[in-house]
Amino acid sequence: MSIIDKYEKAVVGLLNLDYWDVKWCGRENTFYDAKGYTPKGLPCVIEMKFRNKYYETKLIEKAKYDRLMSLNPSIVKIYFVNDPKGNYMYWLNKVKMPDIEQKNCPKTTMWDNTKIQKETYMLREDQASIINWYDDDDTEGCWPHLK
Repeated sequence: MSIIDKYEKAVVGLLNLDYWDVKWCGRENTFYDAKGYTPKGLPCVIEMKFRNKYYETKLIEKAKYDRLMSLNPSIVKIYFVNDPKGNYMYWLNKVKMPDIEQKNCPKTTMWDNTKIQKETYMLREDQASIINWYDDDDTEGCWPHLK
């Protein structure tokens, strides 16, 4: 199991502690990472991205967005992004998408690290429905009594 798989499973576990009912899709060959129900009982799918570097805007490939939006309109489409500064959940059904931008992105094959031009949307942080920012001033960490 890759580190990304572990992160995805952790997010699913945390959401389920907060009254979601979602299941990790694992290696089911879906174009999203989790599916199930929101706390209000609405069907949903969740696409997750984990970034090692912080960017002010959050990239989603247009092709990925189009595939998600092709699902039944009653399904809530969520885009979850984690980066060094926080977590961002975008309810794509409700987001007014910005203009398309061309970006150099990695090919989506495991054997080729070359980059190609892809159509993307760059989502602003304030477009997220839920944001959890990490506290930059937290030099003590969460376990200061163990130091």
